[in-house]
Amino acid sequence: MAADETASEVSDSADAALGRAGKVSQDAGRIEAWSIAWMITALVIWGWFAFLLFADYGPEQGSRSLCRGPFVEPSPQDRVCRSDEMRQWPTLLGVLALAAVATVTAAATMVYSKVLLRLAHGEASGPRSQG
Repeated sequence: MAADETASEVSDSADAALGRAGKVSQDAGRIEAWSIAWMITALVIWGWFAFLLFADYGPEQGSRSLCRGPFVEPSPQDRVCRSDEMRQWPTLLGVLALAAVATVTAAATMVYSKVLLRLAHGEASGPRSQG
């Protein structure tokens, strides 16, 4: 009888561990989807930052725009070029900070999902004997 009770307890604890592992695995999948969404958001913000930094803008003169990108010409002399608020350095640094926050969040959620996935695989292997 004692062997049957012990086997039943081990079976119950293994079922509970598999249930927890399944929930942890579902959580890992959900967090991984969020990390992918954060990565896409970060890539979009980095693309926006690069466009604002490198692309020429303003009225066209012949085949080119009058104003060069802030990376090429950091302090433009033309009044038209200085009036575009999105191409000024304080705004560009704000976009850079936003991109950095999105990138760090994407990395943190990706690491968290991988840790949850490893925990789920560790719990799914069953309880380990203490002896």
